[in-house]
Amino acid sequence: MCRVPGPTLTDIARAAEVSTATVSHALNGTGRIAGPTRRRVREVAAGLGYVTRRTAPRTRTLGVAVTTYPRAWDYAEVAYFSRALTAATSAAHARGYALTTLPADRAADDTWHSLAVDGMLIMDSPRGDPMAHALRARGIPLVFDGVPGDPRPGDHWVDNDHEAATREVLDHLAASGARRIALQSGDGDEHYARAVTAAYTGWCARRGADPLVVPFDVTDGQGRAFDALLRGPHRADAVYAAYDPGGRQLLAAAARLGLRVPGELRVVCASEDPGYAATLPPVTTVTLDPERTARAAVGLLVGLIEGDGGTALGPVVVPAGLLVRDSSRAQPAAG
Repeated sequence: MCRVPGPTLTDIARAAEVSTATVSHALNGTGRIAGPTRRRVREVAAGLGYVTRRTAPRTRTLGVAVTTYPRAWDYAEVAYFSRALTAATSAAHARGYALTTLPADRAADDTWHSLAVDGMLIMDSPRGDPMAHALRARGIPLVFDGVPGDPRPGDHWVDNDHEAATREVLDHLAASGARRIALQSGDGDEHYARAVTAAYTGWCARRGADPLVVPFDVTDGQGRAFDALLRGPHRADAVYAAYDPGGRQLLAAAARLGLRVPGELRVVCASEDPGYAATLPPVTTVTLDPERTARAAVGLLVGLIEGDGGTALGPVVVPAGLLVRDSSRAQPAAG
């Protein structure tokens, strides 16, 4: 029985008036070609009766990783990243993509030179990020969750206005009666730590106040780094903790030092952990809306991959929110 050959990539390219490379990318779901072109090529191929010889279609894949620290750590245990990953997975699946979550350890830089993804979402990218450097060199579309440490013209990212959020927290604490407000901030090289710290020191300078900054230490469960800050006649009477565990560290420090919250110490923490609503007292938190951020980032990334001319250019700003609870409320005057 004689097999009648079907149309070739060259036949499809000639009919669609594109190159054979464009035909290959369009049929395989790869490359950076315009969405309308991809659809037109597939329609022409179907009209010519083209049947792919692959036994199974290649799954289009997005990657996601947190590259803040060059060491192994389980970022999925942090409420922000956990919620962002869930939302990103859902958004990717809705667009027909798988989502691969990569480990945080950046020690094996060669990994990024062979990573098989159509696009990459990088969270909290610091200066000199080897992953961003390698993927940029390969021409793989990138979107950043948070301003990248080394932003370049044409980069795309989704982030909050951390300066405005920090000022809102500090104004809230001042309005509640706090007079010596401290900041617990990270020592990483990601944009978030730098933006929050700069906003805090600028706020203090405008009010003629000395900045009081305590470095964040994830291993300091008892909050002993706060001891010197919370003792003596000139102790701090409020602290904004810019990282998730900071609220519990402050509650532990206050209990150990015999300080009433919020009577003698007001506490605000940037966190997505719902458990802060059930602490004693419930802790005021700043939410960065990780679900909205992740969905926006995935939509932006898929648009870049598929050459969607309607894709909004970065940066995309997602509003933060202040959830006021008892730990930072104004106290009635003693009478």
